[in-house]
Amino acid sequence: MVFKKKSFFSDSEKQQIVDAIRKAELMTSGEIKVHIEKECASDPYGRALEVFLKLKMNATSQKNATLIYLAYGDKKFAILGDKGINDVVPANFWDTTKEQMSSHFRKSEFLEGIVFAIKETGKQLKQYFPYLSNDKNELNDEISEG
Repeated sequence: MVFKKKSFFSDSEKQQIVDAIRKAELMTSGEIKVHIEKECASDPYGRALEVFLKLKMNATSQKNATLIYLAYGDKKFAILGDKGINDVVPANFWDTTKEQMSSHFRKSEFLEGIVFAIKETGKQLKQYFPYLSNDKNELNDEISEG
């Protein structure tokens, strides 16, 4: 007998996240990815970097990929931008987004926090990486899970 691992988000919630990614990416040539897992035994930023590299998110042409990472069981999260983003944005670029996500998460509003972060990331990246008419979706929009 095979048991399917239960996901943190329902299929409907996952679709809302994917839809938010697709909509946000219509504003920017940047790429947005969400990765969720139950536990994070280490620093969430370090773990997000491991996932970022494993998913080859550092291979986008403009180095403008963003990973929104959530370890729901340990209540840890991180937002990680690639070199192209970090070279042009202020040091506190992600702070407001992280604060708002944290506010949602404290109320157990995980879907709302993730969707907010996706929308905000799209808006912020638009300033530095506007959508191009010949834009190619370099990373699939599906949620990755660990």
